[in-house]
Amino acid sequence: MNHLIQQVPLHYYVLLSTMLFCIGVLGVLFRRNAIVIFMCIELMLNAVNLLLVAFSVYHGDAAGQIFVFFIMAVAAAEVAVGLAILMMIYRNTKSVDINFLDKLKW
Repeated sequence: MNHLIQQVPLHYYVLLSTMLFCIGVLGVLFRRNAIVIFMCIELMLNAVNLLLVAFSVYHGDAAGQIFVFFIMAVAAAEVAVGLAILMMIYRNTKSVDINFLDKLKW
């Protein structure tokens, strides 16, 4: 399997990861739906994971792949907490649009 991954040049992985990360950043900056914003944050985390795995395989070191495991665990916790917060926001405002969050101010 490592031989197959190493046939693809490393800069392809860097380019793909950069594009995925930029799509995630643009989604966070320009979207107003909180669920889409969480998906864009996950996309950015997956772009970083892809880059870590690619460098880990090319350098023959498993440290990057172990780090990806911890990032995925943190991302799962972030999704659980984020969805709980979204459910409470939806109960109060009947919308997941982040522009309605100013109604929750004092």
